[in-house]
Amino acid sequence: MKEGIRMSEFNDPFVIVRQMVQQGAEDGTYPSAAVAVGVGGQTLVREAYGAARPETLFDMASMSKVLATTMIAFQMIEAGKLCLTDSVGSFFQAPPDKSDITVFQLMTHTSGIPAHFHLADLTDDPSRAADVILAQPLAACPGQMTVYSCMGYILLGKILEQIGGRPLDQLAESLVFGPLGMKRTTYHPKAGDDIAPTERNRETGQYLRGIVHDENARFLNGISANAGVFSTLDDIALFARMLASGGRLPNGTPYLSTAMFALAAANHTPGMTENRGLGFKLAGGEGNFMGDLFPARSIGHTGFTGTSLVVDPGSGLYVVLLTNRVHPTRDNIGIIRFRKLLHNAVYAAFSRSLAQSAWRYD
Repeated sequence: MKEGIRMSEFNDPFVIVRQMVQQGAEDGTYPSAAVAVGVGGQTLVREAYGAARPETLFDMASMSKVLATTMIAFQMIEAGKLCLTDSVGSFFQAPPDKSDITVFQLMTHTSGIPAHFHLADLTDDPSRAADVILAQPLAACPGQMTVYSCMGYILLGKILEQIGGRPLDQLAESLVFGPLGMKRTTYHPKAGDDIAPTERNRETGQYLRGIVHDENARFLNGISANAGVFSTLDDIALFARMLASGGRLPNGTPYLSTAMFALAAANHTPGMTENRGLGFKLAGGEGNFMGDLFPARSIGHTGFTGTSLVVDPGSGLYVVLLTNRVHPTRDNIGIIRFRKLLHNAVYAAFSRSLAQSAWRYD
């Protein structure tokens, strides 16, 4: 046999991926994890570790931005209800420095709106969220640089609610979760569900379980454009397969048009510190979590709680990693390096699996 390749790796190139995720739970990178790797409709890895099962609900945190908000925006664009050039001033009484900020800039994180602040520190009324965000000074001139902004996405969500005439959770169910068959994905997990706990709530002293971890989403009663979605490994794998198929459902029906998907996955921030599509993070650039081997065309997103999704639309390869790394504390940041290592191992295993048929042994 070729030197340096174990028989187990030849029989199953993804054994190292399974071992890595299990070791991450044993080493304390996270207490629980669920991982799925697939190519198109073929599942290559589907495992859970620690206290998790494939059916466990995880707090998706900022992955909510692409799972719900971004997809709602795409559906509204395709339905002729929204344009990327629509301005904030068309929907809100915005000050002059923010009135010309566009939906495109909100979705590419080039709006200049600050990355994060606590809404509860500035108002006790969740209905004033948009006004509060628009009242804060800009962190950068719109269109000049990437500033990854949860606040900008909250504002985008308020625009979508105006257009759709319904709360964001209802829009997500009718436009995203329902059509994609994501039956357990929700903003409203039930108390009796198997839910991975996150951090200790400083107000109650209890660990958050089924209550969104993000403070601003929690202030907005759990329904927010930046966070709030809970989901399972199998549901996120369904979402990943759709992306891996260029926006198509398993039966071949387009969920997104070819034009919409191409626009979503394009790099709209060349020369800036981050590579950003519409809603999606692209491989490379500052804060790249996809490792060294996934090609530049790859798209994905992360969540603060320890969740992530990577898709290579060219090959159809996807990786879903769901963890609750913030349990018991957000100070556990080992997931940052672990994601990169895992994605390297996945892409190497994928490449090896493609090459196996060409291997010959004396």
